[in-house]
Amino acid sequence: MGSENRVLLEKADLVSYSYDGSFGAYIPEIILQPVSTEEVAGIVKLANDMKIPVYPRGRGTSLSGGPLPVHGGMVLDFSRWTQKLIIDPEDTVAIVSPGVITADIDREAQRNGLMYPPDPSSSHVSTIGGNLAENAGGPRGLKYGVTKDYVLGLEIVTPEGDVIRTGGRTVKNVTGYDLTKLIVGSEGTLGIITEATLQLIPRPQATQTMMVIFDDIIDAGKAISAVLTSGILPSKMEIMDQASIRAVEEFQPIGLPIDVDAIILIELDGHPIAIRDESEQVKQVCLDVGARKAIIARDEESAENLWKARKLVSPAIVRKKPTKISEDATIPRSKIPEMFRRLQEIKAKYEIDLVVFGHAGDGNLHPNIIADKQDKEEMKRVEKAVAEIFTAAIELGGTLSGEHGIGTMKAPFMEMELGEAGLDMMKRMKKAWDPNNIMNPGKIFPETKGQKLVLVHD
Repeated sequence: MGSENRVLLEKADLVSYSYDGSFGAYIPEIILQPVSTEEVAGIVKLANDMKIPVYPRGRGTSLSGGPLPVHGGMVLDFSRWTQKLIIDPEDTVAIVSPGVITADIDREAQRNGLMYPPDPSSSHVSTIGGNLAENAGGPRGLKYGVTKDYVLGLEIVTPEGDVIRTGGRTVKNVTGYDLTKLIVGSEGTLGIITEATLQLIPRPQATQTMMVIFDDIIDAGKAISAVLTSGILPSKMEIMDQASIRAVEEFQPIGLPIDVDAIILIELDGHPIAIRDESEQVKQVCLDVGARKAIIARDEESAENLWKARKLVSPAIVRKKPTKISEDATIPRSKIPEMFRRLQEIKAKYEIDLVVFGHAGDGNLHPNIIADKQDKEEMKRVEKAVAEIFTAAIELGGTLSGEHGIGTMKAPFMEMELGEAGLDMMKRMKKAWDPNNIMNPGKIFPETKGQKLVLVHD
């Protein structure tokens, strides 16, 4: 591949790399599209010598500001580096280039009766490199865990331009510090991933989907705990509140009930006979804690329709107002009913359009606020509401981020979760790895003491 068309300097190109799926736009000085480790190492060596910021980027679907070039410099666009996608059925691993689309890994694995479990909602458009940087999750995280649970080894370019390998291709590997897990989720601040070795697992034989309807979202929260303590572990447990359901039905009618407070979608996977039995048990557990009714999907098609409804929430809610702030505060499962209560209070207090959906089974909720960023007064209320949502999550023993990462959006709240000493330890690691602060600067760590979340600049 010649390099002539992989260096972008046109104004239109610079603008199209200035934003992602979150907030703010920052114009870079140059975009490079590397397709080999040697190219990345060469670029990074130069950048380190000249102290130029480097911003790695996949497909720009980040919801936290992960790839935004907040200090200018160069954006490394990995979307063209898709050359390697090898499935080794004997070792049950996949070896992939960073630009490979996540869903393609699972599709290739499926041909060998295997599965790559992490399934972020953006998996058909997001790159594996971006998923690794942000430690992405998804609905299946409840049973199968998140991206970091499937990474056996990485090849990375360090901030000084050296190439190192971490981990390997064995399931057990405890030689030295676990740099593999440190890099996954480090949001491009410690190095650039140029290849990954991923663990695949046997694909379950069958799945069964059901929809459970609730007149009170707080009961829905109790049902989640009741199911998960009944000895059955579903592969997915997703919740949609009334605002989500109504938005989807107006956007693309699927036949969801709109006179309800919440629905939970549950998927069981495993042996067909086992899941038939388990779905009856789950249905009973939900009815016992006050569900209005539980409907087990008759066939593949009706199951797909239900999951389509869940995927349509994001595009559906922005029809009402154009600006969407998508959060992913995560709390311990037992605190879900309490978090729902707190979210209802915040919604009323700040008079905001708040929609709640997400991965209820693992406590990873996606409170989304829809607003209009032209309305400055509304956006000020939104800023306060977001801060209060994070405060509520942390007070309930939770975390700022289940899967979207910190990026620019949540940096102001880091100290609230980690404490001063905890944040300082992370900063020291960053400094040791990247003494010249060229790797994705301006992310994760607040730039100033007491930095505030600002969504609209006056």
